[in-house]
Amino acid sequence: MSSVETPHERRPLLLFGATGQVGRELLRALAPLGPVVAPRRDEADLTKPQRLRDVIRAARPIAVVNAAAVTNVDQAEREPMLARAVNAIAPGVMGEEARRVGAVVVHYSTDYVFDGTATTPYDERARPNPINLYGQTKLAGEQSVAASDAAHFIIRTSWVYSADGNGFVPTFVRQLKGSGPVRVVSDQIGSPTWSRSLANTTAAMLRSILLPDNLQLSPEDWGVYHLGGAGVGSRLDIAREVVSALAPLAAEPPPEVIPISAADFNAVAKRPTYSALSNDRASRRFGLRLDPWRLEIRRMLDSGLE
Repeated sequence: MSSVETPHERRPLLLFGATGQVGRELLRALAPLGPVVAPRRDEADLTKPQRLRDVIRAARPIAVVNAAAVTNVDQAEREPMLARAVNAIAPGVMGEEARRVGAVVVHYSTDYVFDGTATTPYDERARPNPINLYGQTKLAGEQSVAASDAAHFIIRTSWVYSADGNGFVPTFVRQLKGSGPVRVVSDQIGSPTWSRSLANTTAAMLRSILLPDNLQLSPEDWGVYHLGGAGVGSRLDIAREVVSALAPLAAEPPPEVIPISAADFNAVAKRPTYSALSNDRASRRFGLRLDPWRLEIRRMLDSGLE
């Protein structure tokens, strides 16, 4: 494989969803691979296929990285047309245009393509069977990328968290500053995944196949890869790990954390009870595996919450 060129000598990487919790980390992680073009939502409206095609053709990227999605599971149920446009149709358009310009597609998908009836982590050979509209549209997006015949990595991940925004971990930390008990769902299991580690692992996968003006990726390496934090846990487990990590620094004892069932949460959409992921394929092909999620939670807290 040829040596890495300086950024100005390379075709750009085109990143969609740069303002999300994964996208923000990808902006940093992808930068050493070449110039990163990250259009704003109004510049690349994923509900308008022709506009999306124009953006990709103008950029002529070496890689199209799609971290954009309707990720709010209940919103997908309430706004099915939007969810289908962004999660199912737009990824296929990206794949078609990527094939035309000779780019690889990296498309993020979800553990929610599974029905949750498993008792051990799902690997890439497991049969998807989504139980909500979010999972259905994300599975359709996977299928549309694969049908485009573009070189592609479809990365399924699970329970992504970050240090900022309104995700589970920063929201829980803010709740700990209150005086009352904090209620946390205890009967759903996943693979908690730090957005920074997910972005770093994605960049490592791309680094191994990108040449200055073309790809070094054989069709047998195309397809689905699972990338989730090693191990399994519930949101209650995450909460308790956060409390344990922050306790030595707290001036006051933390409020009580009370387990509740998913049924008590009164969500619009049904969630899989078990959706942990096995990362075997990425480990075999690229030698990449995310660290145990408990360790990653503490690393994230050490890095500071925004």
